[in-house]
Amino acid sequence: MTGISRRRLLGGVAAGGSLALTGCTDRPAPAASAKPLGLSFPKDFSWGTATAAYQIEGAVTEDGRKPSIWDTFSHTPGKTRDNATGDVADDHYHRWSADLDLMKTLGLRGYRFSVAWPRVVPDGVGTPNQKGLDFYRRLVDGLHQRGITPMVTLFHWDLPQVLQDRGGWENRDCAKWFADYADVVFRALGEGVPTWLTINEMRTIVGLGYGTGSHAPGIVDHEAGQVALHHLMLGHGLAVQALRATGSKSRIGPAQNLTSVYPTDDSAEARQAAARTDLTENRLYLDPILRGTYPPDALAALPQSEKMKAAIRDGDLAIIHSPIDVLGVQYYTPTYVSASGDWVTVKPTSDASWEQIYPAGLYDLLTRIKRDYGDIPQVITENGMAVADSLAANGTVSDQPRIDYLRDHLVQAHRAIQDGVKLEGYHLWSLMDNFEWAEGYRQRWGIVYVDYPTQRRIPKTSAGWYRDVIARNGI
Repeated sequence: MTGISRRRLLGGVAAGGSLALTGCTDRPAPAASAKPLGLSFPKDFSWGTATAAYQIEGAVTEDGRKPSIWDTFSHTPGKTRDNATGDVADDHYHRWSADLDLMKTLGLRGYRFSVAWPRVVPDGVGTPNQKGLDFYRRLVDGLHQRGITPMVTLFHWDLPQVLQDRGGWENRDCAKWFADYADVVFRALGEGVPTWLTINEMRTIVGLGYGTGSHAPGIVDHEAGQVALHHLMLGHGLAVQALRATGSKSRIGPAQNLTSVYPTDDSAEARQAAARTDLTENRLYLDPILRGTYPPDALAALPQSEKMKAAIRDGDLAIIHSPIDVLGVQYYTPTYVSASGDWVTVKPTSDASWEQIYPAGLYDLLTRIKRDYGDIPQVITENGMAVADSLAANGTVSDQPRIDYLRDHLVQAHRAIQDGVKLEGYHLWSLMDNFEWAEGYRQRWGIVYVDYPTQRRIPKTSAGWYRDVIARNGI
């Protein structure tokens, strides 16, 4: 256990009403405690939550699913806090219908979830697993039946282990394997999914999966990580092209975790160090997709990038630059950089020590994307806070700090919309507490508390608050 977070990297219910949570708990979500601010969002704004397959599904050996790199990693002693695994997680694979009922009681308009590659194509390539596809078909249909719009992420880190054994994302073929898998999912779920997200947080995969080795596949090799980055980019572009080839009218784009970068002082050295950090933390992950080129200065700033440069072939960037319809933006924390290039903690932090709380950083990020890359539609696909939540003796969970965090970030999102950003929706992280990767089950990010021994779902105070935000379409 390294203590390094996945995001700390290098390189229809009336307001005030109660909720009947069928199959989850007999306790309604608490009444909201924060006074409304009178800020209204566009009438078609999508209010949702987000999850990921390995973090909630469990059932890792059922109905044909085979191991992913996260199964291997979490079962390796010492890799996760308390040696926790996703074997059971939130048991969503069996409890999905009750979980969708819970979402409906919260008034959610959207739900972002991911498909597990090893569940639908267990060998990574070849024959699809119909039982796995049927599960996601039931999930999509169940969402529509409850008036909730699905947004589906194709890859949220659970690469089939059999493909890792063949080189994983370091192997150029993995980009094609991913596109073939994506095509299977596109054709299976069809127009039931209006928005697809290709790959979740390339920066985390590179920084923690290959830089520190604190995430699966647990490799400490910057050169390998940079090659993997290019192949992730290529896989994204090929998946976009695969969707277009089906004739689908659905939209598609990536989900990138981004950060607003600030110098710690006004010295030339600090400003230059912040600019270098912005190159490797933001532009490296946006420019290829939105401009069709890697920033030369970013490549120069990467340690030992010759293998990555050699991996870039003629025509690759044209594929990566395939037109997208929407950009998924994930914001948790700003980055403050000193004159020496060190990252410095300046703001208060959440229960996750890496997460500095600076809501204005979201405004700066959203408006920066518009300024630098044009009027591309944006959706906040993740934003949330880790809180040391506990279940009180009376069976309630109070998480006022999370309400404050969410409210303050939504104020900045509203501000960005007022200043012309095409922000279409907000998916908070997360619907419910779950397996938080290398941190295991200690950190809690959900607006619904999960009592893991019983799998009981208990809406926190923030769930009632968010329900009321959705009902009034504003804060």
